[in-house]
Amino acid sequence: MTRIVVAAIALGAALVASITIAVTIGSADISVADVWGSVISHLFWLPSPLDPLHDGIVWQLRLPRILTAAAVGAGLALVGCVMQAVTRNQLADPYLLGLSSGASLGAVAVLLLGVGILLPVAAFGGAMLALLATLGLASAFGPLTPTRTVLAGVAVSSFAAALTSFVIFWTVTGDSYREILGWLLGSLAGARWPEATIAGAAILVIGVPLMFTGRVLDAFAFGDRSAASLGVPVTGARWALLGAGALLTGALVAVSGSIGFVGLVLPHAVRLVIGPGNRALLPLSALAGGVFLVWADTLARAAFDPRELPVGIITALIGAPVFALLLLRRRSLA
Repeated sequence: MTRIVVAAIALGAALVASITIAVTIGSADISVADVWGSVISHLFWLPSPLDPLHDGIVWQLRLPRILTAAAVGAGLALVGCVMQAVTRNQLADPYLLGLSSGASLGAVAVLLLGVGILLPVAAFGGAMLALLATLGLASAFGPLTPTRTVLAGVAVSSFAAALTSFVIFWTVTGDSYREILGWLLGSLAGARWPEATIAGAAILVIGVPLMFTGRVLDAFAFGDRSAASLGVPVTGARWALLGAGALLTGALVAVSGSIGFVGLVLPHAVRLVIGPGNRALLPLSALAGGVFLVWADTLARAAFDPRELPVGIITALIGAPVFALLLLRRRSLA
């Protein structure tokens, strides 16, 4: 218990510090005191201690983008925990089970139709259809198993990605594909307060309730029969959890694009520190995911200035080797 409390305090402090420091990083000379001065002035309707240019950089450009990154990272890590527990497969995550690809397909479709206002709805619809397709395919030949679920998710994800590429190839003209390609690779470059509000609201409305489902998810670890014997309505709980995960993924993908490895790697890393209990794993993974994506986006934004990389590239470059190391470590402990 002490280790969990220490980890929670450390991750909470790291998230606040990461958001504050990340706002100071960039070509403009901004200090930590400037950041908090601008934030306090806007929250309490006070005169800003900064000139209009630097105040705009803090409040209108960097802060909403970094808060969006924190919310998206927390949400993806949280959904990864839920997926891994419900499917009893530690390789499950929103990307691998096809949710991200399905959400991307729905989002690209409405972008190309010019009805961007429907982006969150289309992303959720695509994620839900992909989830239904994955579970339907996995259960077509017998009971759901971890291996079959992942294989079905890979198939659905590949099919959705192929459809997305086909739609782009068939309808996009000129250089308009560049914006969509950047979005598909995952980017927070256009995140402002509306996007931060969507991501934050999704965490509050869907993510926070999911953090309190640890007891139910722990029951799933022993199989459906054991969960039922513990009083868990297995079918209803499974679909409620998966539906909530799809809804949260759709909302996050709508503002950030498709970002991989966050929901896969962060739960594993936190699990190595605190153990497998989901009641602690869910909130701590969310905090760790927020910290990770804040710094991944900061690296994508500032490391190659004046160019900017899609953050999905950074998460893949970091996440793939880290996941390989985690697999090797688990094998050495086996």
